[in-house]
Amino acid sequence: MSEPQIIKSFQETAVAFSDNPWIQAGIVACLTVVVGSLLAYLVFFFLRGAARRTGWEIDDHLVQILRFPVWYTVLLAGLLTAVFLMPLSQLTTTFWINILWTINVVVWIFAGIKALRAILKRLSDEDNSFTLIQPGTLPLFYNSVFVVVVVTGIYSLSRIWAIDVTTWLASAGVVGIAVGFAAKDTLANLFAGIFILADAPYKIGDYIVLDNGDRGLVRHIGLRSTKLLTRDDVEITIPNSIISNSRIINQSGGPVKRFRLRIQFSVAYGTDIDRIRALTIAIASAEKLVLNTPLPRLRFRRFEASGIAFELLCWVKLPALRGRATDHLNEAVYKAFLEEGVEIPNSKQDLYVKEMPSSSMKRQ
Repeated sequence: MSEPQIIKSFQETAVAFSDNPWIQAGIVACLTVVVGSLLAYLVFFFLRGAARRTGWEIDDHLVQILRFPVWYTVLLAGLLTAVFLMPLSQLTTTFWINILWTINVVVWIFAGIKALRAILKRLSDEDNSFTLIQPGTLPLFYNSVFVVVVVTGIYSLSRIWAIDVTTWLASAGVVGIAVGFAAKDTLANLFAGIFILADAPYKIGDYIVLDNGDRGLVRHIGLRSTKLLTRDDVEITIPNSIISNSRIINQSGGPVKRFRLRIQFSVAYGTDIDRIRALTIAIASAEKLVLNTPLPRLRFRRFEASGIAFELLCWVKLPALRGRATDHLNEAVYKAFLEEGVEIPNSKQDLYVKEMPSSSMKRQ
């Protein structure tokens, strides 16, 4: 039995019970709620079962999101029939019909945003399946989906209420020019945010360093600003127009997220180089924060005025471990040098007196 036939049966049942149009409308509305709820429950019961058998989480989530909008859409037919049965004026009937359709559009707007965002999130989690949709570009697609769905919903609402959007669009063009001059900085941040999300010089979770020295973990990439969390647990909000014109060092970029440490130190001339090399590499290999691959290595960098400059190179798993690992290695190297008697040169000057003054000069 098709939906119009069901509604027609409800009308016939209501007429059989009473001649009062208000009672007839109430009976149709109640029957629609009961039968529509039962049908929606049965349909989604089978859909949930089918979704569980697929092994995917996205279809279970979509079934849960679409349950209420589909139920209300089924219910809408009965409610519209109930409104037509009520002894209302043409203006009042049109008003309530528009209200019911407006609720339907709003319900589908929220459901559409949730469903599309769930799909985008699932696509971003797929490895190498969709190169354009990645965790770092999700905010751009989220905002785009929101704008498209809301604009479509507003257009549908304007059609329901018979609002001419042509005049509004013409007015919006004039207002847009004025707003463009008044909010040029905001628009600059907006376009810069779009370019950052599209070009993806960094993504959420990356450690970046700006040319002004700011360094932190990227917590949020919005259309207006980017938020960084520093190692002092202080959040910095940087307008996108500024960050897009800055030199950005992405310490989490590249094929891997590991970070290279450079521990610089000097020893006095005459120190056994092979001994220093074996000692420092053993210290780096014993440190838990230092990775075994690539292996730590020591580089002889240069001759200095008071000693020999070396640089210990090793890797840590994440850029966030840089400070802690540097502290551990500096402390271990210093203690080992003290125990082994390795001299660490410091700035000093030796004064040589060529000859002592004569006794006659002392008397003067």
